[in-house]
Amino acid sequence: MYLGIEIGGTKLQVAIGKPGAIEELIRQEVDPTLQAEGIRSQLSKTVPELCERYPIEKIGVGFGGPVDTERGIVTTSHQVTGWDNFPLAAWLEELSGMSCAIVNDCDAAALAEACWGAGRGVSKVIYVTVGTGVGGGYVVDGRLQGVGRPACLEIGHLRPGLDCQDAHDTVESFASGRGLETRMQQLMKDWEADPEVLELKLNSLTGENHLSARKICQAAAEGNMAAVEILTQACETLGWAIAQSITLLAPERVVIGGGVSLAGEKLFFDPVRNAVQRYVFPGLVDSYRIEPAALGEEVVLHGALQIAAESADR
Repeated sequence: MYLGIEIGGTKLQVAIGKPGAIEELIRQEVDPTLQAEGIRSQLSKTVPELCERYPIEKIGVGFGGPVDTERGIVTTSHQVTGWDNFPLAAWLEELSGMSCAIVNDCDAAALAEACWGAGRGVSKVIYVTVGTGVGGGYVVDGRLQGVGRPACLEIGHLRPGLDCQDAHDTVESFASGRGLETRMQQLMKDWEADPEVLELKLNSLTGENHLSARKICQAAAEGNMAAVEILTQACETLGWAIAQSITLLAPERVVIGGGVSLAGEKLFFDPVRNAVQRYVFPGLVDSYRIEPAALGEEVVLHGALQIAAESADR
């Protein structure tokens, strides 16, 4: 048995099981105002209790931010303060008495989808998550690539065009949930007299305290042209980035997950597939498939369990 942990900016998940099979799952909300210490306090209660009840051999962690996998150290978190240069693996080992391996959460998800999800059965899998940000991972023959490097397949940080000189002018700034929100807010300023923009602006003030990516996708589904324009631009940019990755790495499967991808086939996957086909190297057209992620909210946990099992085999 292994213990898998997902540490995010809004949720904390802990699972007991084996790769591909979760036996017990504990899901808790994260209060960012309590900072990293609040999450560590939650883990201090949950982990020892589970270690007493189950014959755990190893711990695997998918962390929501950049990590140094070789040293087991969190580099930083962009959502919760207090994680900078924190020795997470050593801390969990002291807490549990078990050895621990950590990876970035997107890498964990990539490994899970390649081994147990929508990428199962093929050799080369690219995983892309499109949520608050845009991240990626690359798996070959069941092995996560880029371990020990500062980053690998960070597709969200590609710059779509030679005029994108600023490090913030990235695929993520167009295609992520946060990017959708930022660009819609700008559109509201530029098109303030447009009736559909005014409708969105009014809707954003009712029921939620901001215009969320979910609302933009919902408005696009209802035919709001301002929302359709923003989402179309996001899918075109993301498709361009995926095409570059396919051209360089020639995967057989591209798996896409994350909250924005839940906009569905018509609004998201169809335009992304069309954009990829336009921009990919012609020799690779029809050599790959683009599929929705299959493992849902447990995807990072499945990856964490897989990481734990692989570290136990070494």
